[in-house]
This record gives sequence, C-alpha cells and structure tokens, in this order.
Amino acid sequence: MKAKELRAKSADELNAELVELRRAQFSQRMQLATQQLNKVDQLGKIRKDVARVKTVMAEKAKQGK
Repeated sequence: MKAKELRAKSADELNAELVELRRAQFSQRMQLATQQLNKVDQLGKIRKDVARVKTVMAEKAKQGK
C-alpha cells in the first residue's frame, strides 16, 4: 500500500482501512503468541501500513483547518 493510494481515499475510507489493519495486526500478534505465524515479516509491514494511514489522516486533518 502506497501513500499516494491512501491520499486518494476519503476520511471514512481511511478510518475503515485503519480498523482493518488493526484487526490484521491483532490477528498476527495472536498467531505469533501461539507459534502459528509463518511469515514473521508481516508484522512489520502491517505496522508500517498503520503508520502510513495515520500520517495521511493527519495530513488531511491539517489541510481541513
């Protein structure tokens, strides 16, 4: 997921994306705790995606003021 793609989305779509990423992050953490996670690198990717979404949301909020 790229920031350019995220900037094209509305605030509601970004909120939905953030919720979905948080659910995925939780699921990955639970799989890691129960030793069922095969792709450990996915944790970092999801974390960075969450940061990207939050950054774009902050940019949009700043532009709105």
